[in-house]
Amino acid sequence: MHSKTLFKQDFLKKWVLGLQYYGCSTKEMSISERTKAIKLSSDVAMASCRDGKTCWSRAVITDASKQGENKSLVRKILGNEYEKLTKYSIRSLVCNKRVRSKKILRKSRKSRPLVVLASTVIAKRMVNKRTRMLKDLVPGGDSIDDSFLLEETLDYILSLKAQVDVMRRFVSASESLICK
Repeated sequence: MHSKTLFKQDFLKKWVLGLQYYGCSTKEMSISERTKAIKLSSDVAMASCRDGKTCWSRAVITDASKQGENKSLVRKILGNEYEKLTKYSIRSLVCNKRVRSKKILRKSRKSRPLVVLASTVIAKRMVNKRTRMLKDLVPGGDSIDDSFLLEETLDYILSLKAQVDVMRRFVSASESLICK
């Protein structure tokens, strides 16, 4: 519980830095540009709170820093950790690859009835389809090994949940200040 609170506090600090960056900008922004700026600053802030410990956080930071106009925002939010967290490209991310045992593979190839083989093929297709869909949802998912995909996805979902919670509290605090 304590780490969740620290994560939210860290996220809020970094997100406010990102919002200040766009607030100090002399450029007039449309509603859609403001929406993109808020989303980008919150995503980079959320990813930076994970300190590059997960593949999805490194992917978010790398994607954001690749775009020239976003580089200074990423640099502002990350501060001293900018060089450390942006030196990796998504292609160089090695996300916990495991090697399967040859013995297990040999045992699984023993002859089985045709019905079992057909159901196994169907089950494998369904799992592969859902795995591809999950990899599309998680930033940097295509570089994540299948054995760690659920762990990365869970971490990403928990971070998104914390992000939404902080943003809701921020909006309600802003509304209460405006109403007074």
